[in-house]
Amino acid sequence: MLEELLVAGAAVASAGVVYVAAAARVIKQYERGVVLRLGRLAGEVRAPGFTMVVPGVDKLHKVNMQIVTMPVPAQDGITRDNVTVRVDAVIYFKVIDAADAVIQVEDYRFAVSQMAQTSLRSIIGKSDLDDLLSNREKLNQGLELMIDSPAMGWGVQIDRVEIKDVSLPETMKRSMARQAEADRERRARIINADAELQASKKLAEAAGVMSEQPAALQLRLLQTVVAVAAEKNSTLVLPFPVELLRFLERAQSQPGPVQGESTRAQPAAALPPEADAVALPAEAGPSPSPSPGPSPGPEPKSDPAPEPDTDPEPEPDK
Repeated sequence: MLEELLVAGAAVASAGVVYVAAAARVIKQYERGVVLRLGRLAGEVRAPGFTMVVPGVDKLHKVNMQIVTMPVPAQDGITRDNVTVRVDAVIYFKVIDAADAVIQVEDYRFAVSQMAQTSLRSIIGKSDLDDLLSNREKLNQGLELMIDSPAMGWGVQIDRVEIKDVSLPETMKRSMARQAEADRERRARIINADAELQASKKLAEAAGVMSEQPAALQLRLLQTVVAVAAEKNSTLVLPFPVELLRFLERAQSQPGPVQGESTRAQPAAALPPEADAVALPAEAGPSPSPSPGPSPGPEPKSDPAPEPDTDPEPEPDK
């Protein structure tokens, strides 16, 4: 009898060990347990640690509550300004309600991935190329709102969405490179012109100072010669003073006295007409014969010239 009791006790103990082994479950710290008893949700979500389920009746689903990093495959689209681009992104999300993540959606990871791809294509079509390249923060916020709205019903919270890369066609890349090059060249020319303006003002001030002291120009010339000679060149170029060129130009522009012209002829121009008429035959020699031609008409009447106060000059001796 005692032996039968011992055998029965051992059998019950073995059955209990087997039952505990089959019913025992361990939930990790970053997980939550959802128990479905005969297909229905049983009780609250199980916390991390050791828990028991009814073998063959209960089914435990473990849901990861960590933040999931999911890459969004690259999507081809056309922007609002008709540019073909290829955009990929990355999404960060986590489960905040384990029961909804198990009951409300079949596979929340796949659902979030498909929603992210659809929202990314929609964002591409609503945005310009400049926004995709330079205003990504605003697009990330809009993409996060588009994905987070349906995901909240699945017990999933979207933590962050980032656009990773925007691939452009080669022709568009070359066009943008030419545009950037032209813009940089424009800025370089503006800076050059500004520098020339400032330099001209300083040079004008320096010229004003040098004009007060002519020796300063010569000293500046000597400094230039020293600076050129310091470079150890085989040829030394000396600048020619501009003042000397101007002096030669003024000297050349002044007409000199005509060769052979009598110095006495200059005061004769101031003599009265009668004196010229008397002195002309003596200086000019024999008078030339009059050229044939039509006889001149009657001369217009004119007032007689006033007689000079002084006597005409005597005729020179022949």
